[in-house]
Formats: sequence, structure tokens, C-alpha cells
Amino acid sequence: METKKGKCPVMHGANTENKNSVTNWWPNALNLDILHQHDTKTNPLGTEFNYRKAFSKLNLEEVKGDLKKLMTDSQEWWPADWGHYGGLMIRMAWHADGTYRTADGRGGSKTGNLRFAPLNSWPDNTNLDKARRLLWPVKKKYGNNLSWGDLFILAGNMAYESMGFKTFGFGGGREEIWHPEKDIYWGAEKEWLAKSRYAENNNSESLENPLAAVQMGLIYVNPEGVDGKPDPLRTAHDVRTTFKRMAMNDEETVALGAGGHTVGKAHGNGDASALGPNPEGGAIHEQGFGWMNPKGKGHGADTVTSGLEGAWTTTPNKWNHTYFHLLLNYDWELKKSPAGAWQWEPINIKEEDKPIDAYNPNIRRNPIMTDADMAFKMDPEYRKISERFYKDPKYFEETFARAWFKLTHRDLGPKSRYLGSDVPKEDLIWQDPIPHSPYTLSDGEITAIKNKLLNCGLTRSELITTAWDSARTFRSSDYRGGANGARIRLAPQKDWAGNEPQRLHKVLSKLTEIQASLNNKVSIADLIVLGGCAAIEQAAKDAGVSASVPFTPGRGDASAEMTDVESFSVLEPIHDGYRNWLKQEYSATPEELLLDRTQLMGLTAPEMTVLVGGMRVLDTNYGGSRHGVFTTNPGTLSNDFFINLTDMNYKWQPVSDNLYHLIDRKSGETKWTATRVDLVFGSNSILRAYSELYAQDDNKEKFVKDFIKAWVKVMNADRYDLQ
Repeated sequence: METKKGKCPVMHGANTENKNSVTNWWPNALNLDILHQHDTKTNPLGTEFNYRKAFSKLNLEEVKGDLKKLMTDSQEWWPADWGHYGGLMIRMAWHADGTYRTADGRGGSKTGNLRFAPLNSWPDNTNLDKARRLLWPVKKKYGNNLSWGDLFILAGNMAYESMGFKTFGFGGGREEIWHPEKDIYWGAEKEWLAKSRYAENNNSESLENPLAAVQMGLIYVNPEGVDGKPDPLRTAHDVRTTFKRMAMNDEETVALGAGGHTVGKAHGNGDASALGPNPEGGAIHEQGFGWMNPKGKGHGADTVTSGLEGAWTTTPNKWNHTYFHLLLNYDWELKKSPAGAWQWEPINIKEEDKPIDAYNPNIRRNPIMTDADMAFKMDPEYRKISERFYKDPKYFEETFARAWFKLTHRDLGPKSRYLGSDVPKEDLIWQDPIPHSPYTLSDGEITAIKNKLLNCGLTRSELITTAWDSARTFRSSDYRGGANGARIRLAPQKDWAGNEPQRLHKVLSKLTEIQASLNNKVSIADLIVLGGCAAIEQAAKDAGVSASVPFTPGRGDASAEMTDVESFSVLEPIHDGYRNWLKQEYSATPEELLLDRTQLMGLTAPEMTVLVGGMRVLDTNYGGSRHGVFTTNPGTLSNDFFINLTDMNYKWQPVSDNLYHLIDRKSGETKWTATRVDLVFGSNSILRAYSELYAQDDNKEKFVKDFIKAWVKVMNADRYDLQ
């Protein structure tokens, strides 16, 4: 093919579109890409780079000083409101962390993913691309020692402090990624701000799980009202649902809303429809900038962001206590902004209560409120909290400081992961504290305890499943859960159906007896893990492979007082493909649920494969089910699962949606039974390749060693002291 530019290579968008991907040819195929996110090949820093060590080289006070200077160092290409970037930087930090949701722990600022699509181009993040570019000189100066995620949050803190508010503290440790997080489900909509999120109209609780934002492209709720229609009481329901799904109660919600709107302003002085494309859709010469405004100078007084126009308080360039004064003491009416957006403005407001124009000190403007702000006035429960904060400003400041810290650190995990000199000393319940357990055990002592565990009357299966159930709660998304703390013995975990409470009680009672018999004080958490290690070593020995399962003591036992029962409810397993269990039928297939759980645990596709195969032959299925136990020697760590799965002397016959029989081709007899999770390792071409690898005659020992390596990874996922 010839063109005016010469010969045309046959690309047709292959490098810019996904039209030729395998999933488009076979849309129902199981997509394993979720397990390959953040591959080391995308990381230019290499595997040898250690961010914790790099961060320790920072002079944090110097960084904070540079950020405070930046707040008032206005640049012509993006001038600051009232000469201060505080409002913009606070909004950036808020929106970086505001994507966090408790249901799966995904979202938040811990990876600095605000740099990448889709977040960098969400309608709710309009003009935050400018905030990131304003920070570039600071990032450039401190380089690898300061990640973008840490910089976003620290900039928000310094914005508040430079405006006169004392924050609660700061912890670093957000390691950045180098490509978009495609594994996060933000919703099924195909258009921004679509209105189809609720299963039931007018019922905010019917918002699809695990989502928190009420529309695609929003952090929380529409500032104009539900679906852009002002109705503060209706908006209050959405606000309550949204903030609850990101771990905030009513008091924290009001504090965050008021504290966030105490400084800065909304921008809507122009025609929002005239804005240029978002950063991902912009022309190449825009260099990653988006939403370019053709009106006037295109910035400053002409800025268009949310479409609302105005400040919330009388002195929005410094911390003040006028938010509740204005909200509660004035009547408010609906008006349209210059951009045509609905906003609330006060009636008959005193001149001295009006904020000065952001760019003309000779003009005063009406303050504004969003529909969510008005919800704090009109909703009965929110109103009580607002009045309490109004009457007690110091209490409001303390509540907001703690809520802001929680908002910006909720996805960072336990306090032991926090870095820097500004980490608060106080242990907070939402950090899932675990007492430090500094003790050592000699190899001889570990061997003696293993013998006690193997001869205490518990089966190998009971020891292995208890260790697995204790550790499987770990989520790499927000670093919650895991075996450390032994919370499996506390409410609510001890009563979860997926933990088989009767079997669990039996095991924990025996482990408590063993603990009491030991000369050294060993935590129940360590005994749970060590029991699994000992059982696996014996199972490997029975398979003819001599192997040691690495174990490092040091886990602590959390108390009930250290455990927020309600917050742990979101960690309850409702399925576990590794133990071939579903609590009930779901719209997602069992194999899709397995992938989601695997990704949350931080495992790869090969690790998933070897663990499932090993767990089956170790006889660890929920309730003793025989599905997928493709071996005549259950309890032995052999590669029989893969040998029999790939044996062409058998064929599979469906019995129901999630039950299959393995039929002997010659006799016609049923040899084994299986679920979809079992069979996917033979039907999916990638997983079959792994299965065939482990079925080979020369890989029996490799299978055992790989299983142990993956097992230890699961057991130690929450051992940050080892990382």
C-alpha cells in the first residue's frame, strides 16, 4: 500500500489499540493478565532497588521545607489561587487516596497510580495533571529517594501546614509502579459519569460491590447532586454509603468534608464543554497535559475544573473556622455557576463573610456549597455533628487531623510499614496493631515443637488448613490480614463459615495446650504456621522428597482490644479455590474468583498452579470434599493432581454447572470428580502448560520445592520485619 508518506507498514493501530488482543477474539477466555501486573520488566529501577533504604537517605525536614516554599512560588503557566497552591495540592492528595475502598482494599495512593490512566484522566481529576507538574522540581531533586505516592501525600500535608493547620503525622513507604493498574475494577460503564451504578433506584446500598464512588470517573459523589440533580437529603445517603465503603464513619465524613473545603476553591468560570481532551487523549504536543481551556488565558481566573465556581470559606488561603459558621448561620439557595453547574449560595450574606476574589483583591465573591456540603446541614445525623464541630473548633481540628491521616494512610497497611520521623507513636485501631514478639528459637527447639505438633492427635490436613486459613486473608492491595496476629482465633474470624469453626476450635484448643507445655513462650500465630510447615515436610517425605519448609519465628498474637471486628468483616472469604469452596453461587465464575483472590494475595499464575495442585493432594478441601483430589494417596505431597489431570486415558463429563466426572475411556467408570476450578488448569492453554510441566516425570522434586516456596510466600506475606 502506497501513501503520500511512502510505503505503509501493516500496523493498523496494533501498537495503539487493543482490537487484536486474544481476549477480543475469545472474550470468554480466562484472562490471566491480572496475575502479571507490575512485572519486573516494567520497572526501570531493577529488582535490586530497595525503596525503604532509599527513603531513609532523605532529609525529610528539607523536603518539607521545599514543599512549603513551593506552595507560594507561583508560576505563570499555572498561577496559584490567592498566590497559594494549598487547595490544589490538598485536592491532589485527597483524590490520590480517595479511590481506596474496603471491600477489596484496592485503590489509594500507595502506588502513585494517579500518574496513569484511567485515574489521570477521570473527570473528577480535572487539572490535577497541573498539580503533579508543579511538584516535578521536588521529585526531580530527591529522585528515587522519594516516590510519587509519598510526594502526593506529603505535599497535601505541607499544604495544610503552610496554611496554618497542624497535621497528625506522615508515614512514607508508598512504592511506585510503572504502568497502569489494569487489574482494578472501576465499574462496567463504557462512558464517564454514566447513571447506571445502582441495582435499585434511590437505594445507595445497592451500589455494586466492591465499588464506592457513585459514578464512573468520580472519587465520591457528584458535587451537583445525585446524577447532577440537587437534593441534599438524597445526596446524604450516597455520601454515607461512599464514605462507609472507604472505612469512614459519620463523624470522620463530616470532618473530612469540612476540613477539605476549608481552604481552596472550586473552578467553573467558563464553558466546560470547550475544554480540550483529557491527558490520555491529548495531542502529542500537549506532553501529557489535558483539559486545556481556550477561554482567555486558559488558567487563573479562567480555570474550569468541577464546573462549580467559588470558595467555601471567608479566608480560603489559610486555615480558618468559617465553614460551619457560614453553613449553619445562613440560608442557602440554588444557583448556576458560570459553567452552568448547580451550586448553593447564601442569601443576604454579610460583606465581611464573603471571600476575596482569588485574583482581584478589590472584589468579594459569594461563598458556595456543594450538594454534599448542604447534606451536612440538612441530614439530621450530619447536622448534629456539624453543630458539635461548630461549637467546639478544637475538637473539630483534632477529629479532622486524625481523619485526614486515616484517609491518606489507610491503604499503607500496618504501622510497621511506615517510614520516616513523622510517624505518630500512637497505635490506631484501623492499623490492625499486633504486639511485637521478639524471641528466637534454635533449630533444635523448632524440631522439638514440630514433633509435638505432628504427634498431638491432629491430622496433617487439620494443621495445613488452619495455617492456610489464617494466612489467606492477606491482601496485597492494602496489606491487611495474614497469619501474623493469629486473629483467626478472635471474632469475627473464628466464626467465619469459610474457616470451619468446629474444626478450627479443635485445632486452636490443641495448639493452646501445646503452647502451655513449652518452656519458651511461643505465639499461637507461630504455632499455627509451624504446624503447617511440619505437616508439609512429612507429606513431602511420604512422596519420596526430603525437603525443609523455612520458618522464622516472631509473629505476635493480637488481642480482641486490638481488633476492630466490623472492619475485619470485609476480609471474610466467600470463596477459596485453593480449598475448592464457594459459600454460594455468584455471577462470577469460580475460576474468575480464584484469579481475584490470587491477585489480592500477591501470587503469580505459576504459584497459583502449584499451590492448587498441592492443596488438592494434601487433602485440604473444605469439608473434606473429594473434588479435585486426583490421587490414591491423599495427604502425600505428590504431583498426582497434574498427572491425572493431563492423562488422556480419561475424559471429562459435565454433571452440573460446577461439577464434573472423570470417566475412564475404557471402562466408562467414574474415576474422579472435579469443579470448574480444578478443570481450568487443563482447559486454559497457559495453565495447562504449567500443569504439564509439573506432570512430567522429571519434575516431581521441582513440584515439591516450588510448592514449598509458594507456601512460604503466603505464610510470610505479612512479615514486614523479614522484608
